[in-house]
Amino acid sequence: MVVIHYTAMTSARAALSTLCNPDTEVSAHYLIAEDGEVLSLVPEALRAWHAGAGSWGKVADVNSHSIGIELANDGFSPFAAAQMDALERLLRGITARWAIRPERVIGHSDMAPGRKVDPGARFDWCRLARAGLAVWPQAGATGDLDAFVPLMQRFGYSATQDFDLLLQVLRLRFRPAATGPLDQTDINIIADLAHRFPVDVNATWV
Repeated sequence: MVVIHYTAMTSARAALSTLCNPDTEVSAHYLIAEDGEVLSLVPEALRAWHAGAGSWGKVADVNSHSIGIELANDGFSPFAAAQMDALERLLRGITARWAIRPERVIGHSDMAPGRKVDPGARFDWCRLARAGLAVWPQAGATGDLDAFVPLMQRFGYSATQDFDLLLQVLRLRFRPAATGPLDQTDINIIADLAHRFPVDVNATWV
């Protein structure tokens, strides 16, 4: 799979210094600067230290089963158009080379809910979905409010039973302006995603 991050640093240069320093014990396969420059840091076939603790579906060692892309962004600013253009081009190549389906392009927050929030509420997941490089919910699905946690897990989210945490991570990606308790819109979103993109529980590379 592919995991998308933001650097939470002031510049791509600062992020590059951190990602290339072995003492920090953090790395990524790619870093995309604000102006769209793509820096290849770790060969795709090798393991990079970008994901840390977390899981997606049955995959617990995400670092060993994913390609990590860091976007130079402070975590609060919009993502530059040139940067998003470059991300699309990069994702097209990666997903083609490794036969990665759109539902397996996820955010750091998806696989590490409560620990990570990147790429954050300002990241344009809908744009990637329109390009066929990620997924976005479709209208029309309905679900039972009591089925929220099982549906989240069927899509791939953590096996945690922390209801509030799962709601937070769903909204961060698909409904960042929403507040308040779980509602029918939330359940319809995850019902659609879980129905169309159920995680393969037997997969070791997803």
